[in-house]
Amino acid sequence: MSLSTLSTDEPSVHDQVYESLAEALIQGRFAPGKSVSLRTLAHQLGVSAMPVREAVRRLIAQKALELQPSNKRLRVPSLSENRLQQLMTARQWVEPELAFRAVKNITPAALHQLKTDDAHLMSALERGDADAYMQANYAFHFHIYHLAEADLFFDMARSLWLQSGPFMRSVFGRLNAVQLPQDHHQELISAFARKDAEAVRRHMAEDIHEGMDMMLDALRATAENEASLTLS
Repeated sequence: MSLSTLSTDEPSVHDQVYESLAEALIQGRFAPGKSVSLRTLAHQLGVSAMPVREAVRRLIAQKALELQPSNKRLRVPSLSENRLQQLMTARQWVEPELAFRAVKNITPAALHQLKTDDAHLMSALERGDADAYMQANYAFHFHIYHLAEADLFFDMARSLWLQSGPFMRSVFGRLNAVQLPQDHHQELISAFARKDAEAVRRHMAEDIHEGMDMMLDALRATAENEASLTLS
């Protein structure tokens, strides 16, 4: 995981640290199961331990990180099948609603941005560039969610992505240019261009369901591999 050094000249270093760590989680730069210390995070961000500690407390409260009692190190919480299914359900409640509400604010410039984000995403898939894929996928979704002008739903969506981002990143390694999922993003772009709000809602739900299903498959495959290793 790499983090960008922050400027200490800004009025709220605490907020900067939180946003940097949240972005790292959403884009999967925290590997599931790998622990890290507060000191290491502070060093990577170029700040003292205090703002990192405050940011980490917020992320623990959002269930995006957990503190290991044995060694006081941080890690992404393990994800059970039950919890993943809850995340899937919650995302399918919140994000299609955000997309539906975004239709009224779509502009030619916003459509162009969505097309650009999706082009970057497909290029990243073809190159096998996980970091670029995560960045483009996040940009595509949250450009839409910003357009919704629904702060409560937006914050809920971001919290859900904080919890699922590291596992989305691990699923990327199972994709390649031959085995691509259906590009629901193109369907979304077409529906936005028509200003068909119900179609936008439907295609966003399909996109989320497909991505979360892949995460569920990956989780089950990992559990099966661990079980076989235990028995052997």
